Amino acid sequence: MTMPRDRLPEGDEKRAAVRSMFDAIAPRYNLVNRVLTFGLDARWRRRAVRDLRLAPGSTVLDLACGTGDLCLELTSAGHRPVGVDLSFGMLAAARTPAPLAQGDLLSLPVATGSVAGAVCGFALRNLVGLEPFFAELYRVLAPGGRVALLDVSQPDNRLLRAGHQVYFNQVVPRVGGLLSDRSAYSYLPRSVSYLPEPVRMVAMMNAAGLVDVERRQLSTGITQLLTATRPGS
Repeated sequence: MTMPRDRLPEGDEKRAAVRSMFDAIAPRYNLVNRVLTFGLDARWRRRAVRDLRLAPGSTVLDLACGTGDLCLELTSAGHRPVGVDLSFGMLAAARTPAPLAQGDLLSLPVATGSVAGAVCGFALRNLVGLEPFFAELYRVLAPGGRVALLDVSQPDNRLLRAGHQVYFNQVVPRVGGLLSDRSAYSYLPRSVSYLPEPVRMVAMMNAAGLVDVERRQLSTGITQLLTATRPGS
């Protein structure tokens, strides 16, 4: 299944299309990421893991783990990662020794209150719904647990935003198409419209019960990092 070109899918159709798309691009996913982000993706992952502010040895979920880049960062920081992804193709291409499971992020195969933290790298816009995802994060976190969520963003500066839009809307699909699957990397710029406004997304996290929600823009605003805590001790 490929992403529809004339519209963005919703519900079960979106879930199936996202799974199929990531199965297809898994073999060259890491290469394309490095090229399209000029290697900045590694810096963003390190920042997310650092901003968890968890003690070494903590069990941390890597949600939509893909090929396991965030699992590797978590391991380097002394944590115990567990990866979950909807796409079996991505899991098959993973290069991490961390335990991995295929699963839907809106219904995690994880016991309530069983993990100290959770990270998610650039997958929020691929989920069928954000509100149930944030509720699921709250469920699986132990009291005092932390989350760090990365996704795309747009610079606040008008000139930077214009340049970023040209790159994101024109360069990314062409380069992604040359190196991997054009349909998948044409979906990437369009998928930004799935993300709510930052104020709304922060409010959704608060409504799920998470506190100390903070949103930071990274690398002049092309990426955003959302962190939050489940209250308790």
